Amino acid sequence: MKISTKGRYALRVLVDLAEHSVDRNVSIRELAERQKISDKYLEGIVARLGAAGYVKSVRGKYGGYQLTKEPKDYTVYDILAATEDSIAVVACLEEEVNTCPMSDGCRTLPLWEHLQNHLREYMQSLTLQDVIDRRFSV
Repeated sequence: MKISTKGRYALRVLVDLAEHSVDRNVSIRELAERQKISDKYLEGIVARLGAAGYVKSVRGKYGGYQLTKEPKDYTVYDILAATEDSIAVVACLEEEVNTCPMSDGCRTLPLWEHLQNHLREYMQSLTLQDVIDRRFSV
């Protein structure tokens, strides 16, 4: 599994919002400057996070973005699932219909399924608050 820049940046954006939007909205420009991400690329990431219901936008002079929930209520898995095209460890485990002609007799498929399940369970056990607090226990 390779986490793309979309997934990595989405996690960084949510951490930033958790730390800076407690009593105010945070603009795209502020996020972009602090995170060293282009405004345009960041808009696409924030759009995905908004579609997933993880951030809300406020228009106007003091507009910007805020989290919709507490950091403890976001899991790393959910954030990545909302922003990544796939979070499968191998192509044959992607959610689309499996077209691999070897899947019925594949001797390694159970290994990849086992690994994928462990990664999913681990990422589901970690919250945005854990990332902020740097708690990554297994």
